Amino acid sequence: MKSEALARLAEERVDHRFKGLPPDADGMTVGELAAQRRNLFTDGFATPVLALSAEHLEHNLKLMETYAARHGLAFAPHGKTSMAPQLFHRQIEHGAWGITLAVPHQVRVARAFGVERVFLANELVDPAALRWIAAELAADPSFRFVCYVDSVRGVELMDAALREAGAAREVDVVLELGAGEGARTGIRTETECAAVADAVAATGTLRLVGVAGYEGEVPQADPERVRAWLRRLVALAVDFDKAGRFTGTDEIVVSAGGSAWFDAVADVFAEIPELSLPVLKLLRSGAYVSHDDGHYRKITPFNRVPAEGALEPAFRLWAQVVSRPTAEQAFANAGKRDAAYDLDLPFAQVVRRGGDGGGERPATGITVTGLSDQHAWLRTTPEAGLEVGDWIGMGLSHPCTSFDKWPLIPVAQADGTVVDYIRTFF
Repeated sequence: MKSEALARLAEERVDHRFKGLPPDADGMTVGELAAQRRNLFTDGFATPVLALSAEHLEHNLKLMETYAARHGLAFAPHGKTSMAPQLFHRQIEHGAWGITLAVPHQVRVARAFGVERVFLANELVDPAALRWIAAELAADPSFRFVCYVDSVRGVELMDAALREAGAAREVDVVLELGAGEGARTGIRTETECAAVADAVAATGTLRLVGVAGYEGEVPQADPERVRAWLRRLVALAVDFDKAGRFTGTDEIVVSAGGSAWFDAVADVFAEIPELSLPVLKLLRSGAYVSHDDGHYRKITPFNRVPAEGALEPAFRLWAQVVSRPTAEQAFANAGKRDAAYDLDLPFAQVVRRGGDGGGERPATGITVTGLSDQHAWLRTTPEAGLEVGDWIGMGLSHPCTSFDKWPLIPVAQADGTVVDYIRTFF
């Protein structure tokens, strides 16, 4: 199923739906275009065009595989970052246990491409989605699905929908422990956790297999507060195990881990004592796959543990200077429709004269000061040497809102040779 579905991606025809691709490629399949190994700068790609670095992408995949293995962690990277089945499978090939997702549509995408283990980091109460999940579980004994529960009411709704669907297999659930007052979702107190666990035990459709949460929502997060919350999560698992609440499962799931504090997760999960069953210590960081030049570059745990390695930003957005009205101002043809801007503006990095195949020079004296829908506002100083027609390469911040603007993304080697195309499904 996996190979057939991925092969069909290569059979998709290139046309007007896909931004930045060479106009003369219309009608080719994606596979045919990839086989031509065109150069991003000299073989007809139109600006703006977003590219992924082939080398940096592979580096990041290997680094997190090594990190998880070194710390005894299973890894289910959050797929909502890329929503790219090709990357899901590369992550799995690099040791991932499965893929984390957030909403039912994303699970449907993953299942369409043969992903066999899904962690849904959300409570699922939609009857139509639960009917579909029940059917998937019944049809495929190898499919492992785990989702959050965080309320008695949610458990009741899930149970009712699964009973109505005639679910043949129990749905595995983990209690989501809230990260604190004013945080996002999750159960706020241990007493409420016990009540939700009791509600799960009273159903015939759900099976409690562990506890989970997201430490990135800890209010005023710092290393001490994050570790304190993680130890609270571990203590909840230990107490529930002693109380016999995980009967009927063959392992206890303890899961956390965004992209800002996975070092704390590794440290605290290493402290988990021996329980009555094996423990699946499940890390869920997702932004690492492309990393970025802004938010995650600043907050990555690898800044705190440099001996463990370093992620490399894999995105670069190429735009062309289309207006130079004054010596202090220029405009490029990429804007909010093309670049993430929810956390930081793009970062001017390099310039190519007219997009030719020659060398790049640093984008000295060039700053992105704003975005319109289709324009980047550039402030320039005399050393910028920027002309209309120049290509400017920009780094981006927040990969989760970079992938979703581009349905087909070229993967380019350092010399500009495009070796693959990544299809996204948002």
